[in-house]
Amino acid sequence: MFRLAGVAAFLVGSAVMACAQDYPSRPITIVVPFPAGGTADLLPRLIGEPLRAGIGQSIVVENKSGAGGNIGLEFVARAAPDGYTLLNAPQLSFSVNHLLNPNLRVDPRAMEPVSVLATYPAVIFAKASLPVENLADLIAYAKANPGKLSYGSSGVGSVFHLTGELFNRTTGVDIVHVPYRGVTQPMQDTAAGTIQLLHISLSSARGALDSGKAKVLAILEPQRYAKMPNVPSITEIVPAFRKPSTWFGFFGPAKMPPDIVARLNAEMRKAITAPDVRAKLEAGDMTIIAGTPEEFAALQKDGIEKFGEIIVAAGIQPQ
Repeated sequence: MFRLAGVAAFLVGSAVMACAQDYPSRPITIVVPFPAGGTADLLPRLIGEPLRAGIGQSIVVENKSGAGGNIGLEFVARAAPDGYTLLNAPQLSFSVNHLLNPNLRVDPRAMEPVSVLATYPAVIFAKASLPVENLADLIAYAKANPGKLSYGSSGVGSVFHLTGELFNRTTGVDIVHVPYRGVTQPMQDTAAGTIQLLHISLSSARGALDSGKAKVLAILEPQRYAKMPNVPSITEIVPAFRKPSTWFGFFGPAKMPPDIVARLNAEMRKAITAPDVRAKLEAGDMTIIAGTPEEFAALQKDGIEKFGEIIVAAGIQPQ
């Protein structure tokens, strides 16, 4: 029996190695675990043509949405680790998903990091009439009025819920979390004054900011954002604030052959840095990273550690 098992494992390994040598010999499917139209869907479609040209095979983008992105994630995690089925999703799908979804049937931390593509700046977005002019004013106002301010997010356990909890813990304020489904309604409610604050991506906040119905108090990143040089970084006011970067990237099933991972990474980095792709991403307030698999794994580890600590410390329960 043991000899038979060993032969089977050898045959499977040999088949994977043979596939790696011929890779790619057929179209590659990129699964997006969310509906069409969002950033997770936009990225693979933007790089699809330059990636096809570089790798020599068609790129098929397939939306498999549902269960907060976990249907698509589980589909890819169970696929053959041959480089023909990949997943593009945001950071939380691969970092603390297991803490927020205890019934998850796969371990996203075991999946193979292929290429991180881009990151995007987050901001503290406030209603225009809130009587604060900057982040220091907000902290002082919140401490003088504990529990009277509220911030919205796209849901319990979302990246901006966790960011809000990190802000509370780091600054010692008590700002109440109000969860929504998506970002459209909390943006409207912040502009209208139903809630006072929103932790959100800059690209999502642009419309309300341009209309003058809201204002940005800080960029929630270690450095100022080049397109908004007059808006301070949060670390200028709160040095202890350390939010993991918010990114989108490609993962594959566990145990993909290293040479396939390396080939995909090299071609994705070329595709994401193509001039027309770069211009479109930068116009949407995204910053290209295009890192190695090892750098990507380090970003994933940072998210697991920092956001995992917030979930445990704040007692955030799965929904």
